[in-house]
Parts: sequence; structure tokens; C-alpha cells
Amino acid sequence: TGKGAENGLLIKGGDSLESINTINTVVFDKTGTLTIGKPKVSIMFTEKDLTDKGYDENELLIYAGSAEMGSEHPLGRAIIEEANQRGLSLETPTEFDAVPGKGIKTKVKGKEVLIGNNKLMLDNKITTDDYRAKFVEFQQQGVTTILISVDKAIRGIIGISDKIKDQAPYALDKLREKGMELYMLTGDNMQTALSIGTQLDFDEQHILAEVLPNEKALTIQKLQQSGDNKIVGMVGDGINDAPALAQADVGIAIGSGTDVAIETADIVLM
Repeated sequence: TGKGAENGLLIKGGDSLESINTINTVVFDKTGTLTIGKPKVSIMFTEKDLTDKGYDENELLIYAGSAEMGSEHPLGRAIIEEANQRGLSLETPTEFDAVPGKGIKTKVKGKEVLIGNNKLMLDNKITTDDYRAKFVEFQQQGVTTILISVDKAIRGIIGISDKIKDQAPYALDKLREKGMELYMLTGDNMQTALSIGTQLDFDEQHILAEVLPNEKALTIQKLQQSGDNKIVGMVGDGINDAPALAQADVGIAIGSGTDVAIETADIVLM
């Protein structure tokens, strides 16, 4: 373990050191592990772009940014950051409700605001038809695409991108050379996941998309029980990754990740 520390590895005990030599399958959480974990608003399409009237980019950001003031989600912080950079004035939302795997529901200036994916809008009977083509176009560009509804109507979509880490392709190639079977795990929709995953040469069937936070550990368990003698290592950095890190045969946390992930993991990459 002393040698590991010299090489930027914190190995928690001899069992972890022995276990890592048996791994034949590695699952990577996407955000903050394969990407830098600093999402930014990169593209927008608004009601005004669609109809030449209604909400423009700044109005959309005021409602979306204000709604996200109650959230700690990295995508929410990216929207707030964009609003702040434009000098927009945000308000604290009321009646904040986070819907796991779907988005948030809140009130801003007395208006109901929903921010999230298509499932959230469908659950609340909000039609997304006018934005469907642009939504798919954004997804195909590899950006995480978010719908914003104000007063029961879609007012625009925001695309948020997160840069792939420079060292990720090299690290993945080295693992492939050792015969490892590699998977990418993400809550993103399949189109966005495919765009990122194919850039990193993941087999399409090994890109596991639309996985809810509470499903990550179950996904690891299913791989372990698949009958192929998979010994699974899980690499992650977030609070949502902790149960999956615990479920894996070897949990590997990124040193810049959350305290919970680092505490749960068997090995920490410093």
C-alpha cells in the first residue's frame, strides 16, 4: 500500500490490494469520472426562437436559475452560473420538490416551474411536441438536454455539456489492453450517452443509460450475477455512486469526489 501511495493510490488494506488483481470488468460512472464534472450551459432554444414571441434566453434563465436555487445538482448549478454570468437577478423559489431521476418542480414569482426530462413533463401532462426535433438534435450533440416549463407550457430547452477528461481515452485503452470489459453508467438519455460513449470507444451494448441514482447498485449486482464470472470494479465520484461502490467487488473513488464516495470505496485515486 506504500507503493500504491507513491503512485497516487490510497489502498484500504491488503484485501483491496488482492481483490484489484482479480477484476475483469470495470464500470465507470460518466459525470466527474470520465468527464471533468464541471457542466456548463452550451446551447439553448427558447419559445421566442420557436414562435418569434414569448420567452427569450434571459427570461428562460431567470425562471430556470431561480428554480434551481434550491438544488445542489451540478446541472442546476450550471444554469445558475450562466444566469449569474449574464447579470440576471434570481429569486428564491417556493414549494421546492426534487423528483429523483426526473427533475424539479417549484414556484418562481408565483408561477409553477418544472425543470427536467421528458418523463417529468409527461407526468404533469405538459406537451413537448413542438420541441421534440430540437431536443433530439441537442441529444445527438452529446449535451444533457433539459426542458423548462412555466405555467404548464414548455418555454425552452437548455443544453449542458461536460468536457471529457484529457486522460480518459488513454486510461480506457490501457485497461482494454489488459483484457478488461468496460462499461459506462449514466443517468443521461441514450442519445446523449451514445454520443459520449462512442467518443470513448465503449461498445454500444456496454453503454448503460437512463440509470436512476437508486438503480446504480442494482446494475452492478446484475453484472455480477450475469453468469460470466464477472469480478466488477466500479469507478465513481459522487454521493449517488456510494451504494454502487459498496456493491462492487472493488469500489474505486476519484480523490476529488464526495466524502461519502471516498469513505465507501476500497481504493481512492488521489
